[in-house]
Amino acid sequence: MSAPAPSSSEHHASLRDWIMVSAGLIGAFMAVLNIQITNASLLNIEGGIGTGVDNGAWISTAYLIGEIIVIPLCDYLSRVFSFRLFLIVNSILFIIFSVCCAFAQNLPQMIALRGIQGFCGGVLIPMAFTLILTRLPKAQQPIGMAMFAITATFAPAIGPTIGGYLTENFGWEYIFFINVIPGAIMVVALMMTLEREPMRLGLLKEGDWLGIVTMSIGLAALQTVLEEGNKEDWFGSPFIVKLAIVAVVFLGIFIATELMVKNPAVNLRLLTKRNFGFGTLANALLGFGLYGSVFLLPQYLGQAQGYNAEQIGSVMAWTGLPQLLVIPFVPKLMKKIDARFLVAFGLCLFGYSCMMNMYMSPDTAGDQFFTPNVIRAVGQSFAMAPLTGIAMVGIARADSAAASGLFNMLRNLGGAFGVALLGTIFTKREQFHSNMIGMYVNPFRPEVRDRLAQMTNYFMAHGVSDPATAQHQAAIMLGKIIKKQSVIMGFADTFAILGGTLFVAAVCVMLAKKGEASGVVAH
Repeated sequence: MSAPAPSSSEHHASLRDWIMVSAGLIGAFMAVLNIQITNASLLNIEGGIGTGVDNGAWISTAYLIGEIIVIPLCDYLSRVFSFRLFLIVNSILFIIFSVCCAFAQNLPQMIALRGIQGFCGGVLIPMAFTLILTRLPKAQQPIGMAMFAITATFAPAIGPTIGGYLTENFGWEYIFFINVIPGAIMVVALMMTLEREPMRLGLLKEGDWLGIVTMSIGLAALQTVLEEGNKEDWFGSPFIVKLAIVAVVFLGIFIATELMVKNPAVNLRLLTKRNFGFGTLANALLGFGLYGSVFLLPQYLGQAQGYNAEQIGSVMAWTGLPQLLVIPFVPKLMKKIDARFLVAFGLCLFGYSCMMNMYMSPDTAGDQFFTPNVIRAVGQSFAMAPLTGIAMVGIARADSAAASGLFNMLRNLGGAFGVALLGTIFTKREQFHSNMIGMYVNPFRPEVRDRLAQMTNYFMAHGVSDPATAQHQAAIMLGKIIKKQSVIMGFADTFAILGGTLFVAAVCVMLAKKGEASGVVAH
């Protein structure tokens, strides 16, 4: 991305540069926020547009597909249409399609609008990252990285909180209206600060169109497999098998193309650099944890505890709010402590917070998640900004935009894998525990017969006069208890696997070389 050279001095950015960077960060924050803002409100949105609960996840997935496809293409497209024009036009379109989503009448409309919204919003993430690397001097880049970390970790954590509050108090449509005011501020600030540049439409002829087309089709097919696989019994479904073949073939062609052509749309060769390779792998696993945890906890609170959208949001707030207190101190620590240790410490805290949910019971509800959520928030704060700096060690300024696109895309792709894989793991573990409990809870066991008798007497003492009806209700109640317990145990197992993944990410970070956290090498 050919953002103009900074007008700042060697050590301090100008006010204009800070306004420009801040405007870009507003856009990145909104773009990431909108991935998760619908999570706590899916039931309300599904009711509003008249679709079933099995299809509601597409409201989030369509947006994520759009983001994943466009993020790695931003470097090339911003050179074609100019950095300023490309960023401002997509910012405006993001606001427009956000509002359009509020007026969707059915699921196909919502999917199409969310996909376009995600495509436009995906532009805002790497562009903000590029502004930090090109407009701020090296000494101030850790501050910019910390601010970017807020968009990457605080936004998904606080998304369900904001979405739940707006849904319960104003209606689900306001989830999409919320983008209008900050979006307008962002657009005005960018128009006032970004320098005009000529478009280079001639680059369209030199574009790696084979790579762009195969990547778009392959990623869309892969994301659809991830989203629909669990519901369709994975490879037991001909539909999933066909899509998986499409994903493998097109992504295989894409990877081969990018490694052979002179000017690839996505510079995969950057992954061969030690720090960028291990940093990006850790970032993908961090995305797995970020989006996976934001998926699991609302699901648990809704399914096992019957929380509504606002109640879920209030619990999720404690995964976000502490970050605002911790992240401002991270740049100072980055100057004194090896960034690898900071990131590994943060990832281990994040993983430990997940492991704390391994021993949940029917009494585990909002209050019991306070401590794990605060620990998780602190861990995320230590992980994101230094991890970005580690990955960018040794990356030339000319490659910073391409690296930014690849780095951010793989975090989102890791998140997509996380949500799909964790959903499948939960389903399988819930079934396992249901079967195991069912083996022991049967009417042939005297303690089970005693329990059924107690419950039958309870129903007869509370208005059920027919003994057969009371006995039937007792059996139904016992089935519900078994179901709830197996759900809780399934979620506990899934949280444990999520924690283990984050410990693996910590190991990946330690395999990188030590380097300056701001890391970008100028030409």
